Amino acid sequence: MHRALSAVPTLHPAGRGVPRPARLRLRWLAAGIVAVLVALVAGVSFGPVSLPPGSVAAELLNLIPGVRLDSGLTEREIAIVTELRLPRAVLGLLVGGLLALAGACYQGVFRNPLADPYLLGVAAGAGLAVTAVIALRGTGDALSGLPLTVPLAAFVGALGAVAMTYLLGAAGGRDRSPATLILAGVAVSAFLSAGQTYLLQRNSDSIQQVYSWLLGRLATAGWHDVLLVLPYFVLTAVVVLLHRRELDVLALGDAEAASLGLHPQRSRYLLIVAASLGTAAAVSASGLIGFVGIIVPHTVRLLAGSSHRVVLPLSMLFGAAFLALTDVVARTAAAPAEVPIGVVTALLGGPFFVLVLRTARRMIT
Repeated sequence: MHRALSAVPTLHPAGRGVPRPARLRLRWLAAGIVAVLVALVAGVSFGPVSLPPGSVAAELLNLIPGVRLDSGLTEREIAIVTELRLPRAVLGLLVGGLLALAGACYQGVFRNPLADPYLLGVAAGAGLAVTAVIALRGTGDALSGLPLTVPLAAFVGALGAVAMTYLLGAAGGRDRSPATLILAGVAVSAFLSAGQTYLLQRNSDSIQQVYSWLLGRLATAGWHDVLLVLPYFVLTAVVVLLHRRELDVLALGDAEAASLGLHPQRSRYLLIVAASLGTAAAVSASGLIGFVGIIVPHTVRLLAGSSHRVVLPLSMLFGAAFLALTDVVARTAAAPAEVPIGVVTALLGGPFFVLVLRTARRMIT
């Protein structure tokens, strides 16, 4: 089957069969890795107390066993780097990579350029579940107190939301157009948001904590959140990237995919579950951060090609860098106050979504 999959030509997003690069070029992979490293250094260097990027880079290299460089930082500054800013920067990389990878995966599974964890209602489903955990348990820090319950609840909520969106989008017939699916996602999100509002009204003592979480944040008191998200990141990335060729085959249609030895529904459900798991992990750690799954994959397609063998790994890398750098903007734009990162991504993603919507107007009927 793998030989048949590798022989399938990559289609242009508009479905015209225009050949595009199907292999991940080394220069783009190197660019993605460099972007992640730059975002990591920037995320650790800039904040209420700015540190020299060169010194920060040297101190980060000192974390590698056997490396010992003189960074010139004081003990207090080293503590800021390793105990405060580095965990937050790494968490931003993980969350950004998950959201961008999930967005690219959903777009391939549903063959819809507008699919995104936020627009499909997946993030809202995870958000409702996490809100229920925070409100009903009334813990001061739900993630620290319930390390297993919160991601599990978010996963169930995310999977339930994407199932509702998919079924509602198919209610009018077998043809799930981009417009129908997005409208279904908006309806599901509105329904889930209403449930979330009801929970908050019944548990007013949790409103401040939940609202702060809903706006999106990467605040972390250490490595706990990173260790919580990391296993889900690895599992999601492995499953989705191992099935990246199958997404190219699914773009041809179910009949053609089946003739090449692929089981379309099985692959589709597996990828939906994996992307929903990644979205749930990201939401449980950072709150609702929208538009990352729209901005990054479409930028990658525009620059590097439309094959999922290219889009998925690059979306993960550039998505990680994008969110880490966005967090720097959120921390410094209104210093000493901090702008919620969800607000920053919404300001960037709103105009970008309009651009994508206009580009995809021929697909919307």
